[in-house]
Amino acid sequence: MALDFSDDRRMSRKAMKAELLDAETELQLARAWRDNRDEQALHRLITAYMRLAISMAGKFRRYGAPMNDLIQEAGLGLMKAAEKFDPERGVRFSTYAVWWIRASIQDYVMRNWSMVRTGSTSSQKTLFFNLRRVQAKFEREAMARGEQLDPHQLREMISREVGVPLHDVEMMEGRLSGSDFSLNAMQSSDEDGREWIDALEDESPQAGAEVELAHDTAQLRDWLVAAMNGLSERERYIVRERKLREEPRTLESLGEELGLSKERIRQVEAAAFQKMRKSLETQSKEVFHFLT
Repeated sequence: MALDFSDDRRMSRKAMKAELLDAETELQLARAWRDNRDEQALHRLITAYMRLAISMAGKFRRYGAPMNDLIQEAGLGLMKAAEKFDPERGVRFSTYAVWWIRASIQDYVMRNWSMVRTGSTSSQKTLFFNLRRVQAKFEREAMARGEQLDPHQLREMISREVGVPLHDVEMMEGRLSGSDFSLNAMQSSDEDGREWIDALEDESPQAGAEVELAHDTAQLRDWLVAAMNGLSERERYIVRERKLREEPRTLESLGEELGLSKERIRQVEAAAFQKMRKSLETQSKEVFHFLT
């Protein structure tokens, strides 16, 4: 299924005319997509909530990105939400989709804010979208009291308010206030000077890290194999078909093959995962925590 995000005005008009889904219809559409990969159901679900995606995209126009691109990213986030949504959790799709839409738009804005990546950690993303707002709030409050905050004091207040380390605030402030420079520019005018790109840290994996990763991967594979061996033949088959295939099987197709209902397949799958969790917990608390 393909959605056309090429014209933001046309998309906005179309979104405003889309149907409003009640909770029961939304649930049926989500189940139809999850269980049967019904593209018509997916299209109705996405179209109905495209107005939400467009509304959220409009809130990020101040970062200078084209509205059409923001809508496209919002639409991609909406489709990602539809792919991940579990209708059995009792949460409305719109509530769940908000997180995916916002994350998609924010990632796009950060990727395109500067030629040099601004940052991708949780604290950096929080600062990127909140630093100026929090800074302005503290400055207004200080002005109302007749006070003037020195830069260091202001950074400390921002650090506490946002809940990130002080050095992250200092780094993000510098990035947002600076401009891009060519990495091929010379660090000095000396004849033997080097380019800035030569000073970048090599982030490629080191030999020690690669060995540790290979060891950990092998250990994890052994634990998973042991956990799978503790399942019945039918449980192993369902887990393989549902989770280990490049294109996972639906509950309905497995039910037809095995002569069981979709609900029974779901119950067997859940029981198999519970057995695997117990097995992995006895092997390693770390891997149990990672997988759950």
